[in-house]
Amino acid sequence: MPRMTHKDVLDIIDNAGKQSVRFMWNGIKVDGKLHRAWYSTGKLINSPKGTVTIYGKEYYPGIPKIEGLQIQNNSDSMTDYFEKDRIRVEPSNPHYSAVVEAVKKQAAHQVKVFGKSFN
Repeated sequence: MPRMTHKDVLDIIDNAGKQSVRFMWNGIKVDGKLHRAWYSTGKLINSPKGTVTIYGKEYYPGIPKIEGLQIQNNSDSMTDYFEKDRIRVEPSNPHYSAVVEAVKKQAAHQVKVFGKSFN
């Protein structure tokens, strides 16, 4: 067995705290737990062309924090207004290609079940 260097030990420490994130057709899997969501590729006024929006399907617990993504939720319990989480993924985001693949898989699933895609 080769001897571990100081750099090997630091790499193990760095990777130990990282999340495992996978974008599935039916949500986001974080550290093995699926958080149900759906994807939209609709045109947005204040976002660059190609931006994908991920909408959480649950009010609670919602989508967990994911490095590199900003969760938006404007719920206000004082006025009894509640929203589900949403994330805008712009083409410049490092997760963008994985999200686009999930959008394609969602569309394929919709065609299989409903005979058409809703995106």
